[in-house]
Amino acid sequence: MTVSDFSSEQFPATIPGTDATTPSWRIKAAVDRIGALILLLTFAPLLIITAVCVKFTSPGPVFFRQPRYGAGRDVITVTKFRTMFVEGTDLSGRRQATRDDDRITPLGRILRKTCLDELPQLWDVLCGRMSLVGPRPHALVLEVEGRDIEDMIPYYHARHQIRPGVTGLAQTNGNRGPIDDAETAFERVHYDLDYIQNQSLVLDAWILIKTLAVPFQKDGSY
Repeated sequence: MTVSDFSSEQFPATIPGTDATTPSWRIKAAVDRIGALILLLTFAPLLIITAVCVKFTSPGPVFFRQPRYGAGRDVITVTKFRTMFVEGTDLSGRRQATRDDDRITPLGRILRKTCLDELPQLWDVLCGRMSLVGPRPHALVLEVEGRDIEDMIPYYHARHQIRPGVTGLAQTNGNRGPIDDAETAFERVHYDLDYIQNQSLVLDAWILIKTLAVPFQKDGSY
């Protein structure tokens, strides 16, 4: 795909049927919280072990909490295991991670590649800030090729009509990690809006299953 393949006519600024008060989205919210609770209990030993490893392999807090866009463009706090040295963390998100980024700790590279750094977001789902499946939450300031992504993609904020997800359609199709160029940006937003238009519990289940293979993908994440 190229940038010219994506248009504002294809994805309007407002996508019908995404009102959180409708029965289908209420069911999704309930399933999200039940699923998050089950997964938190299941992965509790792994979460504890990872937290201990983060604490004792580099100085600083175990968790990295960053403001990001949530549903309705509300600002939410997203929780991750810290993968960078404290002095290298960037709350604004303006500086994206790069290959061989010296801000990332040795353990952080493993956590990022295996997606284990995202596991604390199950708590965000349980608290109602996020969903298990949805568009990944982006930082408030996201620049691609020196341009604000909001200016680059006129319908960008249509992806914020629903709660962001721990995983999503873009991630299971190989588009995850930093957004390095315009084509990647348009493709990711395309996947996000395609998901919103076609969301169902069956699709959510399929994405969650496919997410198990994401750490083994050869993609642009680092």
